[in-house]
Amino acid sequence: MTTFDHTEICLGTAFRFAGRTELPEAQVAELLAEACRVLHQADETFSTYKPESPISRLARGETNLASLPPVVAEIWDACDHWEKVTNGWFSAMTPQNTFDPSGLVKTWAAAEAASVLVAAGIDDFTMNAGGDVWLADGVTEARDWRIGVSKPVSLASPEAGVLTVIDLANTDYRALATSGSAERGEHIWNPKASGKAPARELLQVSVVAKDLVTADIWATAAFAEGPRAIADLNKVDGIEAIFILPDGELAATDGFVALLASGEN
Repeated sequence: MTTFDHTEICLGTAFRFAGRTELPEAQVAELLAEACRVLHQADETFSTYKPESPISRLARGETNLASLPPVVAEIWDACDHWEKVTNGWFSAMTPQNTFDPSGLVKTWAAAEAASVLVAAGIDDFTMNAGGDVWLADGVTEARDWRIGVSKPVSLASPEAGVLTVIDLANTDYRALATSGSAERGEHIWNPKASGKAPARELLQVSVVAKDLVTADIWATAAFAEGPRAIADLNKVDGIEAIFILPDGELAATDGFVALLASGEN
């Protein structure tokens, strides 16, 4: 049995892959390297902090979608799709009317990287993408099915820690994603506000879903919408969510309580 635990810094955050497999250690190392290459390629293509990335050149009007690598159009279409699905609460168009798919790219790249391991037959592992967590179907350790929901404060804060813990064992859910302002400040805008002003009606939203991209998109959309999103998310199949309101009070979708971990194990 080969155990692995690898962390890769990319896209401005840390990606951690940890698990077990019957594959030999050398092959696992090669697969992890390939998965990380997927992450770095996404960074080179979509980083808004790299002046010469295709997405930065597009934002400056130096090129057009048709002239860029096909994956950019793929992500553009995916953002378009999710904007429709979320009734406009997720939007990749910035207040400056430039295309910024950052709200999708991190978890999309993470899912693409994880698929490298899954395709090779590794299905007993977890992936943490900057605090957003995905579990492979074959996870064997009971503790790996449990995911902590962080408090809505910076990790550097003395008050940082776990707000609550969910247990996804024996459910169809495999992912948890969180949106808030604790780490990155006011980086999520309200696409329906005048001038797409920053979203400020919630402290944090964590969404549980069957896949990481779905969880991430809905967390971003719900944070942008504010408390009204609680009722809206109750109408969406396949997701549950917990909300932290500005006064620190908690609210959740109807099925979230059933996912809370018991004190056993």
